Amino acid sequence: MNSMKWNELRSPDQLDVIREESKSSPVLIFKYSSRCSVSQLALDRLERKWSDQAGAIKPYFLDLIAHREVSNRVADQFEVEHESPQVLLIRNGTVVFDRSHFEIEFGEILAAASN
Repeated sequence: MNSMKWNELRSPDQLDVIREESKSSPVLIFKYSSRCSVSQLALDRLERKWSDQAGAIKPYFLDLIAHREVSNRVADQFEVEHESPQVLLIRNGTVVFDRSHFEIEFGEILAAASN
């Protein structure tokens, strides 16, 4: 089992970087709320399953309580409804996979990333 190497998403400016990065490889944004026990469960499940199979997926971690402005910008720029916990998989600047709560599954993320 390999541990995830999260990239912290703390600034709205990083969303432009994410769009650019997603043109060469998939980018995952995990939106997390420290006030939500389901967020912690979803995070634990994802981190336990994460493996080398994730390949080139670059994971970003967004603490939406600490960075509400960034969370709102994610919803606006990527045209998704805000949820928590939530994962967004971005390819070529567009969300190609969006799941929340107990629907967050590593296998589905992997499948969406390889399509």
